[in-house]
Amino acid sequence: MNKKKNNLRGIRIAAACIFLAGITLLFMGIGADWWGWMAKLQFLPAVLRTIGSATFLNLAVVAGIIALTLIFGRIYCSVICPLGVFQDFIIWFKRRNGLVRHKELSAYKVNAESDRSGQQAGKEPVLKATVKHFAYSPERKIVRYGFLALTIAAMIAGIQVFVALIAPYSAYGKIVRGIVATSDGSSLSLTVTGLLLLLIITICALFGGRIWCNTVCPVGTVLGLFSRFALLKPRIDAEKCVHCGRCVRGCKSSCIDGDKLSIDYSRCVDCFDCIGRCKEGAISYGLPVAKKKEEAGTEEGVSRRKFLGIAAMLAGAGLAESTVAKAADQGGFAPVTPKQTPGRAGRIVPPGAKSTDNFYDKCTACQLCVTACPNNVLRPSSDLQHFLQPEAGYENGFCRPECVECSQVCPAGAILPVSVEEKSQIHIGRAKVKLDQCIDCGNCAHHCPTGAIRMLKIEGYDRPKPVVMEEVCIGCGACEYLCPVRPISAITVDGLQTHRI
Repeated sequence: MNKKKNNLRGIRIAAACIFLAGITLLFMGIGADWWGWMAKLQFLPAVLRTIGSATFLNLAVVAGIIALTLIFGRIYCSVICPLGVFQDFIIWFKRRNGLVRHKELSAYKVNAESDRSGQQAGKEPVLKATVKHFAYSPERKIVRYGFLALTIAAMIAGIQVFVALIAPYSAYGKIVRGIVATSDGSSLSLTVTGLLLLLIITICALFGGRIWCNTVCPVGTVLGLFSRFALLKPRIDAEKCVHCGRCVRGCKSSCIDGDKLSIDYSRCVDCFDCIGRCKEGAISYGLPVAKKKEEAGTEEGVSRRKFLGIAAMLAGAGLAESTVAKAADQGGFAPVTPKQTPGRAGRIVPPGAKSTDNFYDKCTACQLCVTACPNNVLRPSSDLQHFLQPEAGYENGFCRPECVECSQVCPAGAILPVSVEEKSQIHIGRAKVKLDQCIDCGNCAHHCPTGAIRMLKIEGYDRPKPVVMEEVCIGCGACEYLCPVRPISAITVDGLQTHRI
């Protein structure tokens, strides 16, 4: 019977581990062709993607997550959301350490038969019952819906830095990328932000369980509105309940009221811990009791078969072909001193963004495009207006015309998918030459992929100088990157506010 009761929890954990591993590897730049589909299933990026382009596929993802919640409850938050699963891992680690300490203490307990004083009579080492991690707490509506209102207001006002810090998928991306940045020293601002988020979320999980998900997270609040009406839910049978409180102490969402024998379904994340902890079989997951009285005695029934179906759907995904090799010879001269970022008349955003306004309005700063960029063009911004949202620079590489990696992985619609053929026609910037700094080497003209630069004789100069044909230049940055002049290239690129084809 215990094995049957734990089946739901085991399936949920297996599916959650697949998603957490896949998305973590994705943020580490590993297996984008294998795990990229997981990013497209994240709720807030899918909503932003739908706002920008209400295609059938984008609408289907949003509608599918809502339908999933209306049927199964907030299973999204404990399987698909990487930040939710990460918090579950922290809670599991806490529980495991708690059990270890109790096992050590139990060695000092005296058995009733050997206790002559009688003070210990009837007492046995009960490990799980003494681990009181959580307790019921009412919903914090003001805080919860206040954060949701602030998130919506920030999205309307274009203050994406607020959304980027509390949105679950984006926050987890900054945690992973912050750790990576710590190891390679690529971005101090990202390192500090990622480690700070890691600290805050870890403390919340250790002392409050899923308190972040049920007070701060806007996705949890929105899905909580739908999960109240879920068809399948954990349900408490009052006739079987003995009021032991094990389910209340084990509920990481603090949503089980042991006195009223009720569950706040807007906060329940369907982790199924309560079902496994109940020794009396008083908690089950399924349809309302009134609709299944004739089916008494079944722990699995229709609910288990349906859950198995959805778990198989979530875990099953075909693996695509191997990712295209990303290393490529970029030519040019070896750098003598590191290049510095030049002052630009306009920000450069990737092809597929359409415009800087569209890009920064929809970007959640999840860092996935930064991870996917094989040319080291994209990096997190450190300015407050677009804090940690990606910006393009050509000090370490250029945007190769044949590369469309960032457009394929963006889950929010900030960068729309483009083909190699389409990218070659998109103008994202315009090169300009500082003639007085140019050393007349011709490197920019030689390596320009569109032939937009020609070496021509200019009045006042003895040798030919590079001249940019603006109608042909696409702003890829090959000229800026390959210019041997240091620390600021003699030819630089200004971004276009609105991209043109």
